[in-house]
Amino acid sequence: MAEGTARRIAAAFAAVCLAAGAAAVTVAVIAGPGPGPIAYVSEAGIADSGYAGAYRVGIFSMAASLLLLAGALPPGSRAAAGLLGAGAVATVVSGAVTCSEGCPLPPFEATTVADLVHGGASIAATAAVVLAMLVLLFSPAADRGLRRIAAIGAALALPVAAVVALALLLVGRSTLLGMSERVLLVVVAVWGLTTSGYLAVRSLTGDGPSVPGREESKVSRR
Repeated sequence: MAEGTARRIAAAFAAVCLAAGAAAVTVAVIAGPGPGPIAYVSEAGIADSGYAGAYRVGIFSMAASLLLLAGALPPGSRAAAGLLGAGAVATVVSGAVTCSEGCPLPPFEATTVADLVHGGASIAATAAVVLAMLVLLFSPAADRGLRRIAAIGAALALPVAAVVALALLLVGRSTLLGMSERVLLVVVAVWGLTTSGYLAVRSLTGDGPSVPGREESKVSRR
């Protein structure tokens, strides 16, 4: 009971942190000085932006939400929890290391070490969360509802992630890349909010993810 309560609380706080973080980053991106859809989301956090503080607070809040969500996952989901933990660390690095103006990335733009660190950490964080969706989709520790949420998230995220990867390699800075990045981040955020909310509500009602042996014990009591 105590463990279930802790997981429910972690899930609830994960949802709160993610919602607050997403709101702060959205405000920084929309109100910041970036050149519209062609800009990367990270440009809201450069030193010259008046909303860099809000952007970093949002990013660190999202990192906290990933750690909390990792702790809220059902027992036996160690691989998914580990991926979310790695994503949280990469998110912290992404928020701590600021890219230069325009957040340039290879192979079409000259970059600095900070640009490479920031860009690599941002890509790693997003990739870790998408992989966590796939792991949960095939995890026997996850119940049907959790797997369904992961399936929808992965089905939406994977094609957009492929577009982002191809745009980075073949097109470079463009409206296609900027909009694809935004769509992918929205999908990841919605998946995190939905998963956190689901875990909090399921734990609250006592109808949590199944544990191996629980169903058998119910049948034997009947």
